[in-house]
Parts: sequence; C-alpha cells; structure tokens
Amino acid sequence: MVPVDEEQNLFRHVKIPNTISVIGAPMTFGQPFVGTDSSPALLREQGLLKDLSSLGWRVEDNPDLDFNRICSEAVRNHPHASKPNAKHSIEVGAGNAALADVVESKLKMGRFPLILGGDHSIGIGSLAGVLRAKPETGVIWVDAHADLNTPDISESGNMHGMPLGIMMKELVPDRRVIPGLEWMEEGIAPRLNPDSLVYVGLRDIDKAERKCIRELGIKTFTMYDIDHLGIGRVMDLALEHLLTKDSNRPIHLSYDIDAVDPLHAPATGTAVRGGLTWREAHFVCEHVVKSGALASAEIVELNPTLSDGQGASETIEL
Repeated sequence: MVPVDEEQNLFRHVKIPNTISVIGAPMTFGQPFVGTDSSPALLREQGLLKDLSSLGWRVEDNPDLDFNRICSEAVRNHPHASKPNAKHSIEVGAGNAALADVVESKLKMGRFPLILGGDHSIGIGSLAGVLRAKPETGVIWVDAHADLNTPDISESGNMHGMPLGIMMKELVPDRRVIPGLEWMEEGIAPRLNPDSLVYVGLRDIDKAERKCIRELGIKTFTMYDIDHLGIGRVMDLALEHLLTKDSNRPIHLSYDIDAVDPLHAPATGTAVRGGLTWREAHFVCEHVVKSGALASAEIVELNPTLSDGQGASETIEL
C-alpha cells in the first residue's frame, strides 16, 4: 500500500488518524483443501503488521475469528443440514455472519478493514458488512474465477465459487433457502447491484457464469483484455466505470491470489496458468489506492500447503 502521509491523503473514507483494522478470517469450509486457515497467521509472521505501520498506519490487529467454535456450534444448533449443491453452507454462513458484523463495525468507526482469508467464501461476509455500512460501495474483484455461481448452477457445490452470486438478488432472490444464510435476509438485506461490480483478471469461467455475466451486463476485464489494452488502461476503465457517477464512492477490493500467474504465486488451491505478472499484480492495488476511493480490502486463497517451501514463501511475499 501507499504511505498515508503523502501530500494528499489517499484514504478519504478513513478517519484521521488513519487506522487499519486487520481481521483474520481463517475459513476453509468453502473449498476442499486444508491450509487456507493458516494464511492469516503466516502473513502476520512475515511482517505484515510491521510493514503497515512503517507506511504510517495505526494498526489494530484483531484476533482471528474462531471459526472452529462458531461453525461447530452452528452445525449443532441448525435444524437442517447443508445440501450437496452448497457444501458446508451452515459453517460458511455462520462464519460469514460473524465476519460481517466485525467488518460493518470497523467501517462505521471510520477504520479501514483489511480482511485476511481464508478461502474466497469469506467474500460473503466481507461484502455483507461493507454493504450494510456503505451500501453505495463499488467492488473490484481480482480473480481468475468469476465466483458468480449459486447452488442452482454450481458444478462443484463449493461455496468459495458463490460469494458474488449469493450477493445478487437477480441470481438468489431469497437466501433463506440456503441453510446457514438465513441471516442475510434479516433487517436491511445486503445486496450488490451488478453495475457496482468490475472483474479484473478472469480466465477460468464456468459456462453458466458466462451466461450470467452477459445477461447482467457486469463489467469484465479478462486476461485477454489485459494483454490487449495493458493493465494501466484496464484499471483506468475499471475505476471510470465505478466512479464516473459518484467520484466520492468507496471501493472494496477483493483480491484472490489465484489471479496472479502460478509462476509468481503457486501456493493456492485453484491455480490457472496465464495470470497477472508480479508487476501487474501490484499495479492493480496501487492504482486503486491512487484513486483515493479505496475503503476496504481482502486477500484470499493463500494456501501454503499446496506448494513447496519456496513457493509458499514467494506467494506470501507477493
């Protein structure tokens, strides 16, 4: 990230003194591999908090959410079981309900939530908290995959491929039909408008997701577009799409490490060749920061058990 004490404060949605609230969300239930639950601790061990502090941030390090306790209690107490087309939905739902509350609280305090996953099913809780606190938020989703599946169209039933589909009323009108997600229809139900989303880096999209992207008109930049236009032009267009109508709109950045080519980031569960270069991966974040609109972010799908020691270290460093 960029130092906060530059000539112009680039984090206009964060109260002064600029405080970043680190939230560990060690979720594994959204996909079939163990290991994503270790990434928040590994990122801290590699000096994340010190690096943030050196950039001028006040750092609030929150304890990792205790998903083992939260999720096991939810399974014991829920009247129904998870369904095969939404695997571990009760665990995923309970963990994300807790995450949403924390994210919402930190945003309302004027802090910058930095959420450390965990698999990408935590996007359900991150987005729910963000949209409850700031419903006008635009979202940049940096990922090899669209994560636009729903239980009705998913080929695998893994919920790390569903966070955006679940947030859209056009795709899941009533989330109470998914065991564990009943809380998402309580009070002011958080929803993401398709026009408030921009994809960057897609290259592995399910057939049903392609149809949804076309029908909903979601702004999408695939790796072809990045190769053709260059990452600078792509990010200009992404920000233009989200900020033209309201230049003061907050932006949430959701960054799946599998957006990066596995040559640079091999320690992830769904690696796909032909991704972002090391420099492109950093430019995406830098350019969003330079816009002054970034208000929250999450980093997901780091799994050190799926690579050797050097590969895991390189991914964490990135």
